[in-house]
This record gives sequence, structure tokens and C-alpha cells, in this order.
Amino acid sequence: MAGMRGTKTLRDMVLSLAVIGAVVAVIYVFIPHDESQNPVKAVSYDVELATAQRAATYPILAPEGLGKGWKATSVRFDGAEQDHWHLGFHGPDDQYIAIEQSTEKTPVFVDDVTRGAEETARSERIDGATWTRYEGETYDALVRTEKGATTVVTGSATFAQLAEMAGALK
Repeated sequence: MAGMRGTKTLRDMVLSLAVIGAVVAVIYVFIPHDESQNPVKAVSYDVELATAQRAATYPILAPEGLGKGWKATSVRFDGAEQDHWHLGFHGPDDQYIAIEQSTEKTPVFVDDVTRGAEETARSERIDGATWTRYEGETYDALVRTEKGATTVVTGSATFAQLAEMAGALK
């Protein structure tokens, strides 16, 4: 008798799982969803930019005239943390690029915002400024230091896209 009870319990469990699976399948089929939509939401950074430009001890930079497909996704200014300005973008090919600026010591700041990228011997001349290339496993970067602040354009994008962003900074 005990053996038959175990078989019936197992059969009931399998039937219950089949019913639950069917309900989930019906819900999935009939609930509308669009997997092609990009879930990344754009943010406006005008107010934060104006605030940072008034409060920072160095010229805060933001891009002007970016091509179609660039959208700002994150923005913050922390005056208590070495005037740290952050502006993140989602690029046209779904790559991430951030503009980071701070008065923090350059090696520490660059290591932090690039997630450990290493300085290379290469540099690029972009709109009259010299940017040093950094390469890393997670992010690559273009870095320059002037007027007491370090500016880092970093992200998962190509160096061409990083250079495009660096060239758009005003």
C-alpha cells in the first residue's frame, strides 16, 4: 500500500507542474511584451550641469552637438567628494560612455572610474588638447589633466567613440 501511495503522490506532483507550466505559457503568449524596446531611459542633465558649473572649482565639461543616438542615462555632481562630476551616456551602438571629472589625485581617480585601466604610451590630439590613452579589461579611457582637474572619457565603447565624445566636450 505504501508503494502505491508514493507513485500516486509523484504522479500528482508531475500533473501539478504540467498545469502550472501550461498557465505560465498562456500568460507569456497573451501578455503583450516587446523585447526589441530599449529599456535604457534618457535623463535630462541641464539642472545638474548648471549647478555643477556654479559650484565646481574647475570648468565642468559636457558634450555639445553629439550625433543621433546618444542619450544621457546618468548624471551627478558631488561637491563633497573632490568636486566629482559624472555624466553617463548610452551610445548609438549600445555602448556605455561616461565623462568623469574631479580634483582627486589623478592616479587614484582614473583607476577608480576606469575600473583599473592602465596608462599606455599612446596619446591623441583632440581639438587642440592631448589625451592619454588607457586600456583595461572592462573600460578603456582617454584622460587629460588641466586647471587642477582630471577629465576622463571612459566606457565600453571604441576609442573612436571615446574620441568623438572627448571632441564634443565644451
